[in-house]
Amino acid sequence: MTGRRLRIVLLLAMLAAGACASAAQRALLVGVSELVYQPASLWLQAPRNDVMLMRQALLEQGFAAADIAVLADGVSGAALPEAQRIHEALARLLEQSQSGDFVLLYFSGHGTRWRDASKRYQEPDGLAENFLARDVRGAVGGSGALPGGLRDVDVDGWVRAFLARNVFVWSVFDTCSAASMTRGRAPASAELVVGPPDDEVRFRGIRADLLAQGVAGAAMPPAPAAPAVPRARYVAFFASESHQVTPELRLPRKSRDAQPQGLLTWAVAEALQRRPATWRELFDGVLALYPPVIAELEARFPQRELPSPVAEGNLDAPLFANSAQPLATRPTWRAQRSGASLAIQAGQLDGLVPRQELRVLASLEDGTRRSAPATLAQLELGSAQLPVPAALRDVPGSALWSVTPLAEPAAFALRVRAGKSLPAGLSLDYPASIRMASAGEDASEADLRWTDLGAAGHRLEPLSPALGSGTSGVAADPAALRERLQGFARLKWLGELNRLAGGARLDGFEAALETWRADRMLRSEPLARSTTPNPLLAGERLVLHVRNTGGTSLDMVIVGIDAEGGLRPVYPDAAGASNRFERGTREQPAAKHFELPWLHSAGARLFVLATPAVPHSAPRLFGAGVDPALADLRVRGLFNAPKERQLFAAMIFF
Repeated sequence: MTGRRLRIVLLLAMLAAGACASAAQRALLVGVSELVYQPASLWLQAPRNDVMLMRQALLEQGFAAADIAVLADGVSGAALPEAQRIHEALARLLEQSQSGDFVLLYFSGHGTRWRDASKRYQEPDGLAENFLARDVRGAVGGSGALPGGLRDVDVDGWVRAFLARNVFVWSVFDTCSAASMTRGRAPASAELVVGPPDDEVRFRGIRADLLAQGVAGAAMPPAPAAPAVPRARYVAFFASESHQVTPELRLPRKSRDAQPQGLLTWAVAEALQRRPATWRELFDGVLALYPPVIAELEARFPQRELPSPVAEGNLDAPLFANSAQPLATRPTWRAQRSGASLAIQAGQLDGLVPRQELRVLASLEDGTRRSAPATLAQLELGSAQLPVPAALRDVPGSALWSVTPLAEPAAFALRVRAGKSLPAGLSLDYPASIRMASAGEDASEADLRWTDLGAAGHRLEPLSPALGSGTSGVAADPAALRERLQGFARLKWLGELNRLAGGARLDGFEAALETWRADRMLRSEPLARSTTPNPLLAGERLVLHVRNTGGTSLDMVIVGIDAEGGLRPVYPDAAGASNRFERGTREQPAAKHFELPWLHSAGARLFVLATPAVPHSAPRLFGAGVDPALADLRVRGLFNAPKERQLFAAMIFF
């Protein structure tokens, strides 16, 4: 290396180091205990404690005190958490933020759900979530923005604004949406405080129609406009699903030093002490702290649905860093130890095969990690068991267990017959993969024939009926070739998933493919296990309509492959949302329409899978990746004993 080149390399290294050194970690902590325009019986005790506990946890993680802004009532030196001040604090934080920074947006307090006609995007159940600022008031007329409420669409706008600046965003909501989420049997008033004075349990959430209107007030200003960018630098933790309540109570339980805390906040602070490396590890640590508290509350309040915390985003990204690259690209499933066995809430539907080789990881309380290989011993559709590796049998009971596959199963790989190696840069979600068909294999065992045509491009000819008979074509360049190969590999796994699921019915769930012209529906066809729509006429378009009336929220995946082999995320979409579809009842169904302008072309496919979200369960994407920007996008709930669930599965193909 010449002296000039060496100087250039050193200069670039110094510039890179300076950029890393200048990256900041900042946080905005908002805690609302008092609602000054509402009866004192609706006030909370813990949010002021929550923000201070979270502040201390951040300081221990290396945050500078000057970079942690606190808005909370009852906290010395903190600004009051009023709607306008929250908006101003968010604006200041955005102005301070630069490319490469990390921010935490944290909110502790009451939530509610409200029919907001001003929202452009309407939720499946027609309701919008709101975080209640200190000066919240009821709305006149029963619709529109709630004065003093921070709407879900506003939060999304702020997240988008930070992401547009290349800032990594972690948002935490220790709040529920309403105290009366069982909409069919809503009480006349919100039961917020229960238990003896020395051990009160308060539930976070107020029915919007119970809010006193008080003095007229303006809605919180919207977030600044910002372009949509892939959410690879985004993670969010929520204390409950949208229809659930979350408690605040004295924590830790049976401790002399216990004080009122939000359950999610306390669990996050405790889990950080294990020194997790990723957001997934942090959230798994949070979930591990829930069972004894939830069991106690279930015994005290048997009629109340208690929370299943959820998370979304790039959970395998490194903790407190601005990185879109995950530390792991294969799925990680939490495990529960019982004697010499480990049970995991993943099975054939997640891409596991009999006798599969796995890596078992045990995380100890002090952050130490131990691992060892193991082999699946028992496999069902939605669950599996394996023995605790001999090298880990002495691990203490306080350890957190997880399991990850060592390799993608060959049984699901797209087998390609060609005279050259696979192209570089292929990117697939587990368990989809691609491998070359060996020379010794029978030609009938290959799924696809790839022929290099030189300057004319690359011909791909499906050999397996599962890939479709009308999908042969020519890819013009290496990028198009990679996309087509990835599309065929995903299609093979989706077909296998459809076969495994068996097209079973799911009580209360309906899915139909509708044909529309302008604003008029022409026909509607319920989805079967395999559906081939009628050809479209000029001016017609296809719309998928799903409807949930089963009384529970759903884990739902809708993903497609277009005629060119490109991935088409439908639900969740490419914005990085979770795959938890809201609960609906016969009286108040949760429903949504999805436009599918790409589905009418020959070779296009659409796959729909839905299963009930059992309380305290771990929702899954079943290997159907939905966002190429994220290595893994999953929602996590509390671990529950493995159990088979009802399933709905259908594939639409042209």
